[in-house]
Amino acid sequence: MLLKELTELNGVSGNEDEVREFIKKEAKGYCDEITIDSIGNLICLKKGRNPKYKLMLCAHMDEVGLMVTGYTEGGMLKFAAVGGIDQRILLGKRVLVGDKKISGVIGAKPIHLQQTSERESNIDIKKMYIDIGADKKEEAEKLVSLGEYVAFYSKYLTLGDNTIKAKALDDRVGCAILLEILKGKNYEFDLYICFTVQEEVGLRGAQVASYRIYPDMALVIEGTTCSDVPDVEKYEYSTILGEGAAITIMDRGAYGNKKLVNYIFNLAKENGVPVQYKQTTSGGNDAGKIQTAKGGVVVAAISVPCRYIHSPVSVMSKSDFESCMKIVHMSLEQFDKNPELINSFRDDLNME
Repeated sequence: MLLKELTELNGVSGNEDEVREFIKKEAKGYCDEITIDSIGNLICLKKGRNPKYKLMLCAHMDEVGLMVTGYTEGGMLKFAAVGGIDQRILLGKRVLVGDKKISGVIGAKPIHLQQTSERESNIDIKKMYIDIGADKKEEAEKLVSLGEYVAFYSKYLTLGDNTIKAKALDDRVGCAILLEILKGKNYEFDLYICFTVQEEVGLRGAQVASYRIYPDMALVIEGTTCSDVPDVEKYEYSTILGEGAAITIMDRGAYGNKKLVNYIFNLAKENGVPVQYKQTTSGGNDAGKIQTAKGGVVVAAISVPCRYIHSPVSVMSKSDFESCMKIVHMSLEQFDKNPELINSFRDDLNME
């Protein structure tokens, strides 16, 4: 399964090479042009039959992870987070260090040696280390260089009948959907399918890609937070697992075009495809940089709800993934039938 292969690849922000090479091989033969820009974005162009408009689909290749920052005298590796990670989930996790994928585990001072005050508080990431089995600092230095990336080790796993567990669902779900779109037909408009880098550390790849392409419209396909778990009040839910793809109205980085957001939501409802609005404004994604490119771009984000996001054990519903795929397909079909729709969502003000 494509999603399984994608999630088991390592691509910590700034080191997306493995993911990019996989996607490039999958994309070969399905588009008219493949470009890798100066920051590392992979941009696939499917030329339109009447390319009056440019439409951009975007998903980021990178995932949160860690970076080696030092060594202890006993051969342990010190590290820092790359992207937003809840440090409480780190202890005991298996990791793969560097291009050699050296196995390691994240540890800290044993609980039976901790003071009462230490046991009653969360262990800071600065007090953690990665144990790779080295006995001395010199041995660790030979195996691992400073600045090497560290990825979580987590295999794709089916839970029950309709859910899966994997790392990097944010945003390999989007990459998988974009690859399926890429393997489909050409449209009236030029379709730029962009697999971006460094989203988790500042939406940097999307900023470069959107400025280069400057599309008439962009759809960002994402994995987003899902908080329908115990001890969370219903009014605090961002999304609900199993209730369909989530359409974002606003988050900390972008305010989706209202006409486009409503159009996509209603299109899904009219066709019996499960869909929901993301009910919180937390987080952000590539739409934040795309929306403000040059003179401004019409954007909307369509996401797959994922529990325990930014961890090695994210969980998603297969039916939500299918919902997201169908909504993207349906939207493109509508724009293909009537390309002028793409221009109709603009909020240009003709001021005299």
